[in-house]
Amino acid sequence: MNAANSVIDMNKDQIRKTVWTANSKGELIDVIRTLTDNEEGKVVTNHIYETKQNLQANNSDFAILYRTNAQSRSFEESLRKMNLPYKIYGGLSFYQRKEIKDLISYFRLASNLTDEEALKRVINYPKRGIGDSTIERVIVAANHYGVALWDIISKPQQFPTDIPSGSMNKISSFVTMIESFNVQLHKIDAHTLAETIARSSGILKELYDDKSPEGVSRYENIQALLSGIKEFTENRAENETATLSEFLGDIALLTDADQENEESKDQITLMTIHASKGLEFPFVYVVGLEENLFPSQMSLHSRTELEEERRLFYVALTRAEKRAVLTYATSRYRFGNIITSEPSRFISEINPEFLNVSNPTRGGGVSLNQVTFERKLGRVKEPLFSTKSHEREKENSDENKAVVITPSDLTDLKVGYNVIHERFGKGKVIGLEGKPPEKATVFFPKVGNKQLLLKFAKLEIIQSA
Repeated sequence: MNAANSVIDMNKDQIRKTVWTANSKGELIDVIRTLTDNEEGKVVTNHIYETKQNLQANNSDFAILYRTNAQSRSFEESLRKMNLPYKIYGGLSFYQRKEIKDLISYFRLASNLTDEEALKRVINYPKRGIGDSTIERVIVAANHYGVALWDIISKPQQFPTDIPSGSMNKISSFVTMIESFNVQLHKIDAHTLAETIARSSGILKELYDDKSPEGVSRYENIQALLSGIKEFTENRAENETATLSEFLGDIALLTDADQENEESKDQITLMTIHASKGLEFPFVYVVGLEENLFPSQMSLHSRTELEEERRLFYVALTRAEKRAVLTYATSRYRFGNIITSEPSRFISEINPEFLNVSNPTRGGGVSLNQVTFERKLGRVKEPLFSTKSHEREKENSDENKAVVITPSDLTDLKVGYNVIHERFGKGKVIGLEGKPPEKATVFFPKVGNKQLLLKFAKLEIIQSA
């Protein structure tokens, strides 16, 4: 609770209050870094499994909270592979979402031209002028000749029908497209073909053009599916090609298992943070804590939008009754490209005394001064806003103008050095712990003494003593 309060204090537009709990003092918040979003799913699943074994906890004691629905894929796949039952609260399982079933139906049809369920689902999606009455005529003709639907639409001269020529021309274009996918099935890898199908079928454009919140969410889900296929492709040996047919076989158990645990109440809960309001769980994992994801990229246009994102993070933290774990990935797949990510500013806004940050070589956590290190390597860009100074309204005097704090190399920090902190302003170092220093006690005229973990403090040395 204290950790959550230390974050929400950053908001300017709020009714000041301090939320408290009658519970005993809780555990420190674990912060876990992973290399990719797919690894994040595996790490969280393993963490849940170990916690269950060590504490004899129930599945229903655990919740995984994410900013967008598309993030559920990696966690669902990892949980299923570990035989840990789960439920999606307030939504559908990833592979049961319409847009995912639509694209996978294209994959199935390209792999098996006689898959009639897939054919009927996608022959007129996106709309290409092949109406229900035309499809019914195809079905009637197939029954009449005793052949598959694909035979009727691909061999119109061999199996004459009463379908109008205009409709038949549209069907012919669809057949040519599917056959082109089928020809490439064993010539190119699964991800290349999947991306080709997503674009050539028109599904990507259909969803991209829908700018409603639901449309954006569906578009993100397609991106997540393609990212999963990219990982599947890259996990093969260098001289082996992962085909789209093999990917369909790999996810068959996932798609078939969607209804298995409906009756069970002992399930891990997956949900968006928006859906979690009013709920509490003993163990909560807040995942995807990266800039441009949480906070959302769309929230960086104004202080008001950013503060709303911070309130969401406050909600997420306060869902945990016993333990909260924060995770983020240093890279994510976006349409097959690896996009480098940096940790969310919300992590650094938590008072460091409430965090447990482990060394990645031992526990998979955040490395010392990792953000500074990655900036030096040019792997990340500076955020569009700093956490606090960019939220302050500009006053007339230069002293109150917002400044961007670029963390200095603090390995040579000494007692007596003058520093600047983006939240507390200018201060003087009055104590250090560790060699090289890991913790500093700094006197800030406005707030007094503060103990800061240097890996998160974002201090800048402005003048030595």
